[in-house]
Amino acid sequence: MKTALCSLPAFAAICLAAGLSAGCGKPGAGGPPTPPPPEVATATVAPQPLLLTTELPGRTAPFRIAEIRPQVNGLVQKRLFTEGADVQAGDALYQIDPAPFQTALDVAEAAHGRSAASLPALRAKVERAGQALADKAVSQQDFDDADAALKQAEADELYWQAMVKTARINLGYARIESPISGRIGKSTVTDGAIVTAYQPAPLATIQQLDPIYVDVPRSTAELLRLQQRRERLRGDEADLDQVQLVLEDGTPYAHAGTLQFRDVSVDPTTGSVVLRMVVPNPDGVLLPGMFVRAILKEGVDEQAILVPQQAVTRDPKGNPQTLIVNAAGTVELRPLALDRAIGNQWLVASGLQAGDKVVVEGGQNLRPGAAVRAVPFQAPEAAAPAAAPAEAPAAP
Repeated sequence: MKTALCSLPAFAAICLAAGLSAGCGKPGAGGPPTPPPPEVATATVAPQPLLLTTELPGRTAPFRIAEIRPQVNGLVQKRLFTEGADVQAGDALYQIDPAPFQTALDVAEAAHGRSAASLPALRAKVERAGQALADKAVSQQDFDDADAALKQAEADELYWQAMVKTARINLGYARIESPISGRIGKSTVTDGAIVTAYQPAPLATIQQLDPIYVDVPRSTAELLRLQQRRERLRGDEADLDQVQLVLEDGTPYAHAGTLQFRDVSVDPTTGSVVLRMVVPNPDGVLLPGMFVRAILKEGVDEQAILVPQQAVTRDPKGNPQTLIVNAAGTVELRPLALDRAIGNQWLVASGLQAGDKVVVEGGQNLRPGAAVRAVPFQAPEAAAPAAAPAEAPAAP
């Protein structure tokens, strides 16, 4: 009994010590300590000048094209060019047998000479008939007959003069020449082929490839939006007309083009118009019909707002939104209007102002009104390319 009584004070002391140790975390608090606010990484909105561009798909077309057709009937004696080579305007392409045309020229020249030879005698006869008529030595009928014969001979001389020109032109057509400078394709005829004047099938086709056209079809609605952006954004008109190209494999083209014009009519079947660019092609990299992408400048937005794409979420209806940290250190939900994606960022059309702190990381489980501690967001550096695996040693 004495042992039990002695144990009571010791037990009370132990309980008192335990109670004091439990309450020493926060004086006057009866529960556990309050956790600190969660930490979020934020990016401060800072408007900046930004050149806006539009990437449009298109195809190349030759600057000029000429389909070679004969202008006279005949037999092709020889092809005078190499298929796929560059030709200059005036270069001989085909030689048609000139013998029939040379003969026709000789006949016309002989007939012209014969008609011209009779003119002096007829003119002298008319002059003598006129003097005799004045002396009443001949009748008026004799004078009229002589004058009519002279006029008929003069008309014959003009006719054969024209025939000589025609024969000379046809003889020149026997040598088919290139009307433009460019690159000629394959020949559809060989030596010995019979051709006809203005036949439907061309003998060959020449295309001028430097410079070259790039045609970009766009809908009228997209064209109107492009025009509105150009009117709204500041920029030098001459600089805005410069166009950069990207080739099919993603390689940037070395030479800048120029926006030349847009079509004046709308295709009723597609509701689109064609934007045409002129692009230098000194190295012959661009060929007709090649698919390219044209980058058009819209202008410079002096107050562009860019935010990381990971800072933007969507509500159940698909509308973009983001979280910001206000001056009180609490979270607000802010609806946004987005323009386009630029790299790994969104271009914000409305919803943010300069100085807003946008939550980029750490906002997954936050609700509007929650207190947070904002720290600056550090953009990750570009990851280094992964090293290629080492080759396994050959089996013995």
